[in-house]
Amino acid sequence: MVSLGLLSVFVPTFLLVSLTPGMCMTLAMVLGMTQGVRRTLWMMAGELVGVGLVAFAAGAGVAALMLRQPELFAVFKWLGGAYLVYLGMMMWRSRGRMAIPEKGLEVAPVGRMQLAMQGLVTAVANPKGWAFFVALLPPFLDAGRPLAGQLAVLVALILTLEFICLLLYATGGSRLRRLLSKGSGVRLLNRLAGALMAGVGLWLALG
Repeated sequence: MVSLGLLSVFVPTFLLVSLTPGMCMTLAMVLGMTQGVRRTLWMMAGELVGVGLVAFAAGAGVAALMLRQPELFAVFKWLGGAYLVYLGMMMWRSRGRMAIPEKGLEVAPVGRMQLAMQGLVTAVANPKGWAFFVALLPPFLDAGRPLAGQLAVLVALILTLEFICLLLYATGGSRLRRLLSKGSGVRLLNRLAGALMAGVGLWLALG
């Protein structure tokens, strides 16, 4: 369905873009710090569903219409952004289920669906993500070949690359937690994670 020559350009391009720090990667790192890599997989699942939906829409031409109607993003952006800012403020104050307790390192696990919805909303409500796929994905589609087969292959590759990068960021966050998990480092870790989470929320709401 897709030529090897095209894939030799497609894979490095999308790998580089996925590795670039963004909202979803920052969220993966924060959750890696506070929830651990294993539970962060639920956020990744939601994020990958969102990225897949956006990529298919971009390939089918739906995203161009969506971008001309920015009001469609307003509810997702503001509600999603406000919620992430709230979580960030609670983590900064070492409160809430996502913060690491200053006495001991056991964190009450956040619900799986809650984590998945965080990933889904962050991916779908980001207009820059839509614009990125509209600009970058269609040039790799061959009009002379069946669209569905090409999209299936390319989106599968995108999701694979995205998952690898999310896993790298979450693992990095988990290791940072180990470095800062002793004494006053726990409060510093909560504040760092809280600031990053609030930053993702503001980025989502105002971007």
